[in-house]
Amino acid sequence: MEVILAASGKGGTGKTSFTAAVGAALAESGKKVLAVDGDCGLRNLDLVLGMSDRAVFSFADVLLRGVALAGAASAHPAYTGLYLLTAPPAFPELPEGGLAPLAEQAEAEGFDYLLIDGPAGLPPELAAYAAIAHRGVVITQPDPASIRGAETVARTLEKYGLADDMLVVNRIRTRLIRFGLASNMDDAMDAAGLPLLGMVPEDEDVLACAGSGKSIIAFKKRGAARAYRNIAGRIRGEHIPLMRLR
Repeated sequence: MEVILAASGKGGTGKTSFTAAVGAALAESGKKVLAVDGDCGLRNLDLVLGMSDRAVFSFADVLLRGVALAGAASAHPAYTGLYLLTAPPAFPELPEGGLAPLAEQAEAEGFDYLLIDGPAGLPPELAAYAAIAHRGVVITQPDPASIRGAETVARTLEKYGLADDMLVVNRIRTRLIRFGLASNMDDAMDAAGLPLLGMVPEDEDVLACAGSGKSIIAFKKRGAARAYRNIAGRIRGEHIPLMRLR
């Protein structure tokens, strides 16, 4: 099982959309995926996945209250193999071993991937998520403030022991890049100091789907949906060329 932590230097970069869409794409390919909302107090992964009526148990219930993961994880209504564990209202005081027992249960239940939708910025709980992660994925947008935040969070994840971090540049508007009003991909990679996992074009359907609880992966084949499928393929180890954005 691979544990992937989605992080960002600031809010609003599309971290939750990334977790939901890549989780759905991995499940679509036959993988068993546990998506964990790690943004305590600001949880909305259940809304983006269209599972607000199913998200009953949080990861705190599994770690602190003896609820077995097999019963706590909610199955997605449309994607076989995709499960959700929501966040508690506040980050709990963890037992000895931190979040490791959660990861151990997930592996015992046969999950191929555990995706953590981490909090934005650098809150203390980021260290706890990083402690069980094998890889960090830093989500940014191509504006200077987002990229600066991505560089800061990338260095912090390195300090926590995550050396294989990668970058996803979200909401790319190629016209702005052509006119020099947003960073190009080389600039973003150089500034963040991370290799590129994927580029996601600006796509208004992402917001429309998030607001209605529908998966962008199920809704369409092109645009952001194609980008997220490509990212899921690279996570699985496939060699998929980057999209040519026009």
